[in-house]
Amino acid sequence: MNKSGLDEKVTVGELKRKVDSFIMERDWLGYQKPKDLAVSIVLEASELLEKFQWLTDEEVKQALGDPEMFNAVKSELADVVTYALNLSSRLEIDLSAAVLETIKENEHKYPVEKVKGNYRKYSKIK
Repeated sequence: MNKSGLDEKVTVGELKRKVDSFIMERDWLGYQKPKDLAVSIVLEASELLEKFQWLTDEEVKQALGDPEMFNAVKSELADVVTYALNLSSRLEIDLSAAVLETIKENEHKYPVEKVKGNYRKYSKIK
């Protein structure tokens, strides 16, 4: 479904600068407090989750085949990511480094040989 290929071309830094520019042009920086951005991430994630509420796996598959539903999901996911980019800018977090650090930590918590095909939390794995 990724038809544009932009994920392979646009950097996280470019996205952050684009979000920052959007905010600055509207003089919204004073409203971009970390707590409020964190709340907004949760609210937008809830709106994303609502698109799937009460649907079975098969119904989700069918629903995502509908362009209107797919676009609604895409929009909600973009809202979540936009607020996350905004929060990372406000807190001066190098988001790429943070994601890579988290993956490295999770590689230790979830070694392939112990968790492959197992959904349990790392504290429940022997």
